[in-house]
Amino acid sequence: MAVASAHRTGMTKREKRNQVVGLLFVSPWMLGFLLFAVYPLIAAVYYSMTNFDFIRVPKFVGLSNYVRLFTNDPDFWTVIYNTFYYVLLAVPLGVTVAFLVANLLNGPIRGRSAFRGIIYIPAIVPAMCTAIVWLFLLNVQYGAINGLLKTLGLSTIPFLSSPSLSKPSLIMIYIWLQGAAVTTFLAALQEVPKSLYEAAMIDGATAFRKFWHVTIPLCTPVILFNLIMGFIFAFQEFTVPWMLTAGGPMKSTELYAINLYRNGFIQLSMGKASAMAWILFLIIMVFSALMFRTSARWVYYGGEK
Repeated sequence: MAVASAHRTGMTKREKRNQVVGLLFVSPWMLGFLLFAVYPLIAAVYYSMTNFDFIRVPKFVGLSNYVRLFTNDPDFWTVIYNTFYYVLLAVPLGVTVAFLVANLLNGPIRGRSAFRGIIYIPAIVPAMCTAIVWLFLLNVQYGAINGLLKTLGLSTIPFLSSPSLSKPSLIMIYIWLQGAAVTTFLAALQEVPKSLYEAAMIDGATAFRKFWHVTIPLCTPVILFNLIMGFIFAFQEFTVPWMLTAGGPMKSTELYAINLYRNGFIQLSMGKASAMAWILFLIIMVFSALMFRTSARWVYYGGEK
């Protein structure tokens, strides 16, 4: 019997039945993945090499869309500048503020649970609602902030209508939306061993030195996570900037995703929009790879660098 089972090939009827049942259970996910992930990716590669306007049959043009973006599109480099300006300022500032707020909420303060809930609320509010709230706060004519300034006899601030203030205003809103990052940082802070703080205190370390040499190093894996997730989502930022400024004033907030949407669904240049989507994919991949590549220098895992 032992020899027979050792040389047996193939599956028994029960094993085949279990395999079929398992495939049936995962088939909805597999079909969804193929239809809504794999097929769009393959289609985007094809359409990025065509002239396609949703009406006529796509016409293959090779790499012309990519060449036109880098050489003949006057808005492309403006969009790249706006996007990098927004991402490279908003994400580090957002992660820094989230980390500092998490440290405050990790301390023994009165009403800590209530404050934690309030900080997390922006993360669960729909983006459209967020945009409407900030529009009523920042609008130069009927905004609450400018209304208060008028009441005090001060000059109004054109948060969203000034090319020099529009991007900083969007960055301010991005920082306000860091409730999810604060929550992940709070979870990381709960895992920092109290014994390390006690040892540092015995050695005479100040509060700042304990924060710098204990808290930050042990939270660097979560800092890396929030940075990577922040870069990925910030490069694709669309709803809030579109609702607040629609790319204005004077294209000062024309971010990459807004321009991609404008090309694809307003100007019906789907081939160009698909090319922009793949360029954005490569940009995000490069940023993620750089973050992982450099993380070995500053991220600590289990006390080791």
